[in-house]
Amino acid sequence: MKAPNKNSGFRLPEDYLENFNDSLLNKIATSEESKIPNKEGFTVPKDYFDTLHKNISDKLEEKPTKVIAIQSYKKYYYSAIAAAIVLLFVGINLNKTVDYSIEDIANADIDSYIEYTDLNFSSYEIAEVVPIDNLDITDILDAGINEENIIDYLEDELDSFNEFNLDSYDY
Repeated sequence: MKAPNKNSGFRLPEDYLENFNDSLLNKIATSEESKIPNKEGFTVPKDYFDTLHKNISDKLEEKPTKVIAIQSYKKYYYSAIAAAIVLLFVGINLNKTVDYSIEDIANADIDSYIEYTDLNFSSYEIAEVVPIDNLDITDILDAGINEENIIDYLEDELDSFNEFNLDSYDY
């Protein structure tokens, strides 16, 4: 901390504080135009404190007070219990796993899935899965392919029949 500056520019006359009270009282006593009053400036009216309560109650109007009901916390308790029950139910059902087997799925569902889903299997991949031991050539040819079905298929799928006009050098 810095030491105070002794040359601040403010100085008191010698013995000013020791003689201050005496000089002030002398000045007040000799001064004719003293600003300090000789009597007290505050007075209380007669019987003021005796009639105070009656005056205040006369001025007050009786207004009905607005009562605010304290909120019941029962609805919060009920909602917390309901949320706990829901979380418990979800937690119990979340851990259950259902094991499905191929027997649970209907054959029609499997057929429609294979028919309408693009599986991108090549003929070699399908041949690996199909068992050859129990397969007979009559099973494949017994489907009864009709000429009308072949012509209808070719009309729908091919833009022109020029793709079937093979020259000797194509094969």
